[in-house]
Amino acid sequence: MKSFKWLAPTLYILFLMLPIYWLVTMSFKTTNEILGGFSLWPQEFTIANYVTIFTDPSWYIGYLNSITYVTINTIISVSVALPAAYAFSRYRFLGDKHLFFWLLTNRMAPPAVFALPFFQLYSAVGLFDTPIAVALAHALFNVPLAVWILEGFMSGVPKELDETAFIDGYSFWRFFIKIFIPTIAAGIGVAMFFCFMFSWVELLLAKTLTSVDAKPIAAIMTKTASTSGYELGLLAAAGTLTIIPGAFVIWFVRHNIAKGFALGRV
Repeated sequence: MKSFKWLAPTLYILFLMLPIYWLVTMSFKTTNEILGGFSLWPQEFTIANYVTIFTDPSWYIGYLNSITYVTINTIISVSVALPAAYAFSRYRFLGDKHLFFWLLTNRMAPPAVFALPFFQLYSAVGLFDTPIAVALAHALFNVPLAVWILEGFMSGVPKELDETAFIDGYSFWRFFIKIFIPTIAAGIGVAMFFCFMFSWVELLLAKTLTSVDAKPIAAIMTKTASTSGYELGLLAAAGTLTIIPGAFVIWFVRHNIAKGFALGRV
C-alpha cells in the first residue's frame, strides 16, 4: 500500500487542475466548436480570441484598470494595517478589544451593503469612475483582514525585541522598518495575498463605482453576451488571462506565504 500513497494526492491535484485545463483549452477554440460537441483539446486551434483581447483597447485597458486599483488597494491596506496591528499587539488601551471586533465586523458585511453609499459619496466628491475609488472601497474590507492577520504575527514576536532596539538607540520608525517588518515578513506576505485576491475577484463594488474609464476586466467580460449568445471562446481567453496576475502574486510571495500559513493566525 505504501507504494500507492502518491495516488490519492495525485488524483486530487488532477481534479483541481481540471477546470483550469478546460478553461485554457476552450480559449483556443471557436464558439462554434465549443457548442458543437465534446473534445479534450481544440480540433480547430485558434489564437483569434487572444488577438482580440490584446488589440482591442476596450479589453486590455480593463486589465490595466484592474491591476491599477488592486495594486493601490494592496499598498494602502497593508500600509495602514501595519501600524494599527502593532498598536493592538503591543499596547492595551480602553476599548481595544471592542475596536478590534468592530474592525472585523466591516469584513463580515457583504459588499452590497456599501455599494449605494460609496456610489453617492464618490459621485459627490468626483472620485466616481476612477481606480482610487475602487481601491478605497475595497480597503474597507481588506484593512480589517490585514490587521487581524498581522496582529497574530506581531503578537508572536517577543516584546524584548522592541526594548532591546530602543536601548540600542533606535528610533521607533527606524526599528519598525529595519528590524520589525523583516521579522514579520511572512505575515505581510499572507496579508498581501488576501488583500490582492479579494480586490482582484470582487465585482459588485468595482462595477458599481466605475462606468467607462476605470471599468475592470470582470465587468468588461459581460460584453461577450449578445443576441446570438455568449462568445464562449473569447470569454474563456479573458478568464485564462485573469488567472495570471494571481499566479504571479503567489509566486512572488511563495516563501513568505508558505511560512505564514504554517506559523501565523491564518
